[in-house]
Amino acid sequence: MHQARLAIHKSATEFRYTHGFARAASPRSVLKFSHPMPPQKILLLSVSVGAGHVRAAEAIRACATGHTVLHLDVMNYVSGGFRKLYTDFYLGLIHHQPALWGYLYQLTNDAEPGGKMQKFRRAVEHLSTRALLKEIRNFAPDVVVCTHFLPAELLSREKRKGNLDCPVWVQVTDFDLHRMWVHSHMAGYFAANEEIAYRMRAFGLPAHTVHVTGIPIMPVFAQAHDRQTCAREFGLDADRTTLLLMGGGAGLGSLDAVAARLLDVSPDFQLVVLAGKNLDLLAALQKIAARHPGRMLAQGYTDKVERLMACADLVVTKPGGLTISECLAMGLPMIVNSPIPGQEERNADFLLEQGVALRANDAVTLEYRVRLLLNEPDRLAQMSAKAKALGRPHAANAVLNAMFGGLT
Repeated sequence: MHQARLAIHKSATEFRYTHGFARAASPRSVLKFSHPMPPQKILLLSVSVGAGHVRAAEAIRACATGHTVLHLDVMNYVSGGFRKLYTDFYLGLIHHQPALWGYLYQLTNDAEPGGKMQKFRRAVEHLSTRALLKEIRNFAPDVVVCTHFLPAELLSREKRKGNLDCPVWVQVTDFDLHRMWVHSHMAGYFAANEEIAYRMRAFGLPAHTVHVTGIPIMPVFAQAHDRQTCAREFGLDADRTTLLLMGGGAGLGSLDAVAARLLDVSPDFQLVVLAGKNLDLLAALQKIAARHPGRMLAQGYTDKVERLMACADLVVTKPGGLTISECLAMGLPMIVNSPIPGQEERNADFLLEQGVALRANDAVTLEYRVRLLLNEPDRLAQMSAKAKALGRPHAANAVLNAMFGGLT
């Protein structure tokens, strides 16, 4: 695949995507550009609060071949205090006070747009993001895509003031819609599914501006990876049921403790555990793997996650919007663990309603769910088929088609 041309700019942040995985794309999802477009300057704006917003922007960039693309992280253009509020405070809440975060999520969703809380938040954002607005003017984009609500709100105000004349689009990155995503003067919105599109219209967005595209994921999800080949690459048994553990959570304990417990469930599966860049965790997982030869792969940071995913039959994961979109595209059933109140709970609700996942809020329930699915292979296969049917591996191309079709 040809790489998108990236505009060279001294302040631009370069992102590298290393968390993609794929299975064969479903025929209905294959998309091509509907008509030729002259090269455009595309500005992608994300916020590095969690990885999902960044990954969605990178997926769009990866598919925007032939165009000049600049991807900026808004957090690089705000004051240190504002960054602390938007990142450290948020991450602290979801890890240590998830119930409080859930309350604030609902409170801000129910707040009137013109209320005191919303006016105060907008005033703070205006004071803290002047450097970002200068960067946007310097790049002079033909089109802007926001994968987080913060830049969407900032540019809505600039559009209202007449300071920005290019179209601005918004990609919602969850299977839920919070009020903070909804702003006037946007060229269009991209929804994960029909229900989110319905909610967008219910919030007053014009129907012709709402597009059901799915959530953008990397092009590797539309490629086929041979399970036998991938398994040999990592020393796995391709013919053995394989579980992929991608994260612990409140109520489950540390990842190494979860892995040890899962290995005691049954000797009939192999376990792959991703430790990322956490070297202490990787060392602990390797000790567990040594006690279970041939049963467990402890994997540190890798840019070949898609090949590990090609070996998996079931994923245990947190229900982030991007992660579950990737799993759906590959037809992977899930056990979602300890979703935080707010967007993760809404994502989990969607998966459970569609019959592609089970939920585990504690270690005992996780053990039970794993046993259940291992003992019901037909059910696991049905969940896989349903997940595949829901997947939208070409969501990024759908976004580009919608934008370019609206340009003149």
